[in-house]
Amino acid sequence: MFMRHLTGLYQVPAQTLHEILHAASVFKPSLLQSPPKLFSTLAGKTVVNLFFENSTRTRTSFELAERRLGASSVNFAAAQSSTSKGESLLDTVANIEAMQVDAYVIRHPHAGAAELLTKHTQKPVINAGDGQHEHPTQALLDIFTLQETFEKLSGLRVLILGDILHSRVARSNIFGLQTLGAKVSLCAPPTLLPREIHRLGVTVFTDIREAIRNCDAVNVLRIQLEREAGGFIPSLSEYHRFYGLTEEAVAVASKKIFILHPGPINREIEISSSVADRFGSDAQEMPQAKSESLILRQVTNGVAVRMAVLHLLLSSSPLPSPN
Repeated sequence: MFMRHLTGLYQVPAQTLHEILHAASVFKPSLLQSPPKLFSTLAGKTVVNLFFENSTRTRTSFELAERRLGASSVNFAAAQSSTSKGESLLDTVANIEAMQVDAYVIRHPHAGAAELLTKHTQKPVINAGDGQHEHPTQALLDIFTLQETFEKLSGLRVLILGDILHSRVARSNIFGLQTLGAKVSLCAPPTLLPREIHRLGVTVFTDIREAIRNCDAVNVLRIQLEREAGGFIPSLSEYHRFYGLTEEAVAVASKKIFILHPGPINREIEISSSVADRFGSDAQEMPQAKSESLILRQVTNGVAVRMAVLHLLLSSSPLPSPN
């Protein structure tokens, strides 16, 4: 039986992760049709998107996923809500639940907000990012993209590069990838590495060229200036010089590597435009290229993965036919 909530990937069994990835692979072809195929597995359901932080990709892809499964979406923006007048999170949810909704997708600046919500509702809760804790659906779409690209995850060498300290994406990726057998390494300035990070079973580098040399894929994280990450480095230009994923950094790879980024991209800070924008066709036309970007594929896959999670949490129907 599938879990009741998705608040993180910590200690989520491999079987559950495989179930989500399989469901995403079933829904993915429908996104590539024109117009995209619509389903009715969530017809009559209402999903509330509780976003207490700004978002583009995550919020939009959840809305699209909900609509393409036949659900109704209700979008909550904190700035236009009673929380701006002092109403608590739990009071807000209690009032919304009295209107007979079926599930919550929550993004919140404080770690643990999604888990707290599960203690006060019987409805499924999906964590769309809470503070510096976890962002499970982002990690799942990253993992799904890697599985599509390499066909297997066991033994895959994945480097997470950038602001690890403030990143909820990094934590969820570490948990999910390791559960599925991938080998995870991290690279960042010492000031952007959490204390005791080695306890998570990852290999840690502070030299980007050493880190890149033998990896299969690099997941680049942005410098989170809104979480004051800029105070942990001398300057953005120096960060780009020593830790930016540039053509020079990629050149040391022993083979072609694949590039991911959860967005939004800070160009010419954590990644150069030439590396970020070298997609499949461009890479094929450049046999000497040492990298290929999967960034836009991640965005498409985000809708498929969120359709999978919503279907598995909310629907009693079997997965639709792949065709």
